[in-house]
Amino acid sequence: MKNIVLFAGGVGGAKAAKGLYQSDYKDNLTIIGNVGDDDEFHNLWVSPDLDTLTYTLANEVNPVTGWGHKNDSCRILSRLAQFGSSTWMHLGDMDIATHIFRSAKRAEGTSMTAITRQITTRLGITVPLLPATDDTVQTRLKTENGWVDFQTYFVHQRCEADVTDIAYKGAEFASATPEVLAAIEAADIIVFAPSNPLLSIAPMLAIPQIRDALAASESTKIAVSPLIGGKAIKGPAEKLLQQMSYTPGNKGIAEFYQGLCDVLVIDNQDDGDIDTIESFGLHAHCTSTLMKSDQDKVTLMEEVISAATAYQLEVPCA
Repeated sequence: MKNIVLFAGGVGGAKAAKGLYQSDYKDNLTIIGNVGDDDEFHNLWVSPDLDTLTYTLANEVNPVTGWGHKNDSCRILSRLAQFGSSTWMHLGDMDIATHIFRSAKRAEGTSMTAITRQITTRLGITVPLLPATDDTVQTRLKTENGWVDFQTYFVHQRCEADVTDIAYKGAEFASATPEVLAAIEAADIIVFAPSNPLLSIAPMLAIPQIRDALAASESTKIAVSPLIGGKAIKGPAEKLLQQMSYTPGNKGIAEFYQGLCDVLVIDNQDDGDIDTIESFGLHAHCTSTLMKSDQDKVTLMEEVISAATAYQLEVPCA
């Protein structure tokens, strides 16, 4: 069985993770999660992407939003608002329990890798979910009002601000964990989930050791476009790509993954983009990429692995 590594963040990344987790490839799967969204609220360290991945794999995610804990209450946040605290960052009560545990362990000096392993193990998740780094890397966006942290842009401003630059604070000096480097080295297929490239994937790629490890890896690397018909299913991906001077649509996705990936998976309705994608040196694979049901997730991700395997067979050995 081939070793598979999934780079994931956001709701799209969680859906892809769930598809692989419920597939025949589960036993050889490692998931690497984005930490660029991490920040502190109410003196608690919040890791939204890792938590969305965790709750999704544990069947505890809110099925309406795709993030947060299902059937959660907000009594703690309501009381904080009564006391006059800023509560625009939505944190449910069960979610806050996760943040309390994580923050206490961080204060003891426990690594993010070990903390995440403790959380996922207790919730019955049986595949490794690895933070991209144990160091702090935080996405920052430059808007007309200056630099803001990711959660301010994404949650408080609802992605409405015009962005002129993006930085991944701390990435230059961050180290990839031994677990992440070992997973990349052992991988036969590396998958980049249909996550926002600039907000969920790029923070991980900004870590030099991860970028170098990917360049050295002889695995087949395959990405799933987050766009269908030029639009993101959720979030500001197409808007942000254009603001960062990427070409609209899948051409911009191909620009982002050029030189990194071998294959780009796009939706059937975007088959007119095949020639453009292949002009960037990427092989294009068309299928239905919309994931509404759990079966959709499994079907898509199994086809992604099949497409990567077929590519391996087509490419002659060096």
